Amino acid sequence: MVVGGFPRFRYGGYWFTLVDPWPGYWSNKWYESDEVYVVYANNGYYMYNQRYPGVGIAISVSM
Repeated sequence: MVVGGFPRFRYGGYWFTLVDPWPGYWSNKWYESDEVYVVYANNGYYMYNQRYPGVGIAISVSM
């Protein structure tokens, strides 16, 4: 889903909104099949894709 120009998804009662764009070399449909995880570091939340390790995308988390 895209809200206010930012892609977001809901999981476990929380909304995760991508703040940074994902890299162009990621699969066109990564969001349908890739496993991602969220880490809190440096005073913020970052989403990582297991298929493309080492690239954290800034996200916001809300209820």
